[in-house]
Amino acid sequence: MFDIGASLDRELQEGRTNRPVVLFIEPEDPRVIEAATRVPRFARPVFLATEEQVEAVIAEHLGHVDPARLEFMLSEAAFCELAGCPELQEELAQAVLTMPAERRPVEGLEAAREFTATPAGFGIMAVHEGHADMVVGGAQHEPRDFFRPMIKVMQKEPVVCEAGIIILPDSHPEGIYPHNILVIGDVGVNATVDPETLARSAVGTCAVARDLIPMDELREIRGVIVSYSNRGGDEGPSPRLVREATQLLPRFMAERCEKGARYCSIDIEGEVKINVALSQRSAQLYRKGGEGNGEYKGTNVLITPNLDTGNLLFHLFATRYPDAHKFGAVFGIRFRGVDLPMDVEPEDAALAVKAAVLRLQKFGEWQRTPRDTFFPRPRILAINPGSTSTKLAIFEGEEEIFGEELKHPAEELEPFEGQRISAQFEFRKDAIEDFLAKHDLSVEQLDAVSARGGLVKPIPHGTYAVNQRMREDLMSETGADHASNLGALIAHALVGDRDKPAYIVDPVVVDEMDDRNRVTGLKEIRRKAISHALNQIATAHRYARDAETFYERLNVIVCHMGGGISIGAHRQGRFIDVNNALDGEGPFSPQRSGSLPVGDLIRLCFSGKYTMEELLKLNKGRGGLIDLLGTTDFMLVEKKYLAGDPDFAPVFEAMCYQISKWICSMVPAFDGEPVDRVLLTGGLARARPLVALVEKACEPLGCGVSVYPGENEMVALAQGALRVLSGREDVREYAPE
Repeated sequence: MFDIGASLDRELQEGRTNRPVVLFIEPEDPRVIEAATRVPRFARPVFLATEEQVEAVIAEHLGHVDPARLEFMLSEAAFCELAGCPELQEELAQAVLTMPAERRPVEGLEAAREFTATPAGFGIMAVHEGHADMVVGGAQHEPRDFFRPMIKVMQKEPVVCEAGIIILPDSHPEGIYPHNILVIGDVGVNATVDPETLARSAVGTCAVARDLIPMDELREIRGVIVSYSNRGGDEGPSPRLVREATQLLPRFMAERCEKGARYCSIDIEGEVKINVALSQRSAQLYRKGGEGNGEYKGTNVLITPNLDTGNLLFHLFATRYPDAHKFGAVFGIRFRGVDLPMDVEPEDAALAVKAAVLRLQKFGEWQRTPRDTFFPRPRILAINPGSTSTKLAIFEGEEEIFGEELKHPAEELEPFEGQRISAQFEFRKDAIEDFLAKHDLSVEQLDAVSARGGLVKPIPHGTYAVNQRMREDLMSETGADHASNLGALIAHALVGDRDKPAYIVDPVVVDEMDDRNRVTGLKEIRRKAISHALNQIATAHRYARDAETFYERLNVIVCHMGGGISIGAHRQGRFIDVNNALDGEGPFSPQRSGSLPVGDLIRLCFSGKYTMEELLKLNKGRGGLIDLLGTTDFMLVEKKYLAGDPDFAPVFEAMCYQISKWICSMVPAFDGEPVDRVLLTGGLARARPLVALVEKACEPLGCGVSVYPGENEMVALAQGALRVLSGREDVREYAPE
């Protein structure tokens, strides 16, 4: 049986940008709430109820659902009780009056107020006015109360139709529908059909099929408009309707192909007997000499010339094969509504929502929810100072609006040579203020400033408010010096006395190691945690969202692979072990020597061949690939490996082996608890041969590997601030022992 759920998830994951806001108007129905637990990765649920009301339904009816999944869904959802938002209801009622007459669901202000006081009317108009992107209903609403007014208000195409998608189980006879995938149209909209309506419905239904079924599953979408006549073999109003509709198909298909090249894989035939469409034997008899030349290719899409037949076919299959996955998809309303049948199962309801979200993204027009009524989008400035540049980005909620890397040429930094990094404070702050001015922004227009944390004292992970103690530690003459130290100082200075927070998020010195992890064989040397904590923890949070749970519920090993490589054990929300990547501990990397045989290292230190400074440079900066191969260009190293270069290939494989070995070495940190996932991140995670070798080496762990390429630091800074601003996390106070 084709796994439509996994297919939708995969395509949604690959194309994910922002998450649309989906309004569920029937939160008293436990099937709807259970369906909503399956969508927060890809959409933001809103329930027309209080959180307490939804929790009461959960407590009474959903004891079989994983509590972590329910808790996660609730944390990602918004709640709006109709009685509690009279101003919004009035706004929506007034909006009804401004609509074109042919789109108005009711006439007159009082009727509009009555309409928007109902869950269906409120939901439809909330989407129409941009407060949400999609409304989901029908499980407890008659078509006249939800579906009909929805398509009337939201119609964007000349013809609206509803496709019925059926994924048949393996018990269905093979050879009729390729891969047992069947799409039927129209199953719910057009009671009166003329040739144009039928032709457009045929094209629309096939377009839905093409949007939802990947090309590698069905190379072609083969639709037929069925009739009791086959290619002029009989007469009557119905065959005549089908013939006239068939003549219009080329024009409407050309219009559809202009909207996307994928639609050119659609082929639609007209006036075909249903047994010819579904039978190889009948095809050989009836199609002989015709367009099909007797060849039976298999049908994916059946388009019927009237609503009764389409609806009947859909429900016949649904009742005959109760294990089938079946859901509807409306064409012609820009994916803004999902109609659920009254006998819907939770999984099929979730499939219908995911299908609508996928089509919304594929169409390419939607960017984000027009208004932030249900999910406020605080404006956050993220600051990441580096040695020769300062990265800046403005976020509104989870979305990066714009960003820029301010380069600081050598001549600009020359006056600060030989001084501590704090000497660049005013220079860098002025550059950031110029950046804001260039984009017509002021600090007053920001809700928070979130900066990369510097080399403060070791602290637990989290988002910290910049305070006096933190600034003193960063300015101390005895403290470690690094460009990231400027982040907190500048963030604090920008907000000044304004009632706006300045944060740092997960600095490199995040340390939650147990004492046993610090002990070495020499009492004078203790292990330290210095790592890519910001991206490690952000990646763990990202995987937790993809798994629809919380960082605090997971055991994951995160491997950040860049110029340095850090590999950390994250146990139930604590960063409990990691190599000191700053000092080169761990696997060798493009610029780090990695952990070395201690005896040989000691002998090398006293050989007189190198000074201490030279050895420190070999350990960090001139070690790893640059010492072994003379380059830090990993794309070149990868290319040489794939070409079988005898110098490069063994080093590439050795580096992958060491990464894998250090990943597996973290297993004891979990004290016998299973590892949920290995996560690969950082710039080198883009290298597929490296990922493939690490995946293979880690197979014995049995947990699988997920890949999140890139540094992701700016997003991590914004999300750390957002978790605090949204109340999902408490802000931490910097007060190290």
